Amino acid sequence: MNPTPQQAVAAVFDRVADGYDKESLRLFPFCADRLLNHLRPAPGSRICDVGAGTGVVTVAVAQEVGPEGRVHAVDMAERMLDRCQHHARLLGLNNVDLHAMDGQKLEFKSDYFDAVVSSFVIQFLPDMAAALKSWMRVTRRGGRVLFTAFGEEAFQPLIDRFKKDLLSHGGRLPEGGSITNQKRIDSAEKCRALLMEVGLDAVSVAEEQIGYHLATTEDWWELVTNSGFRALLDTLPEDAYEAFRAEHLAAIGELRGEDGIWLNIPALIAWGTKP
Repeated sequence: MNPTPQQAVAAVFDRVADGYDKESLRLFPFCADRLLNHLRPAPGSRICDVGAGTGVVTVAVAQEVGPEGRVHAVDMAERMLDRCQHHARLLGLNNVDLHAMDGQKLEFKSDYFDAVVSSFVIQFLPDMAAALKSWMRVTRRGGRVLFTAFGEEAFQPLIDRFKKDLLSHGGRLPEGGSITNQKRIDSAEKCRALLMEVGLDAVSVAEEQIGYHLATTEDWWELVTNSGFRALLDTLPEDAYEAFRAEHLAAIGELRGEDGIWLNIPALIAWGTKP
């Protein structure tokens, strides 16, 4: 039986889990800090983190809500949840629960959480509106639903070069899926429209630049091999891999400036309140 699209995504993230916290991927903790600034959970709050990954948002929120609060970390990639648990234990956090669960169909009772958050995950869910409605259902009245997404120019021009080189060496770009969904939420206006479509009130979107310079082309390679981009990389024919790597990194090296290779990451933090 063929895996569902979400199971296929989970398999990719299981594969990259051990490298997901590498320095070149520091965009995720950077964005977690910005997200927390907008969430501002009260001590004792119950929060659900959908697509928790290795736990950068989970552990940050768990520290804020304190021992009387609770964070429920949801992910279909169980290896990612193992890393999340590891990080929670390192920080001595006892207020984190882990759930291997479909983020589009949360299995919690209605009106349970003070907030549901999700960082750079919603684009991987086949029906983003259905996912948001599921998140709303488990959120109490007056609670908030919050997600982050990449802006239109995220990873440019590096990612366009990546796709061009990938195709020239026999790789493939998937039809639909996360790429199409990402384009539906790559601006503040599009994020607002989606949140309003599902019935959230007091909708707002913050635009944050969380980019940084990569020191070497190997840092870029580390990023693409240990993130969701791995799914594209894995479409290469096995005998084309090394040639692709050499040509692509040579092209990326030409983008290097005095401070390194700029990784442009405009991030969108969008939220609304359940009426």
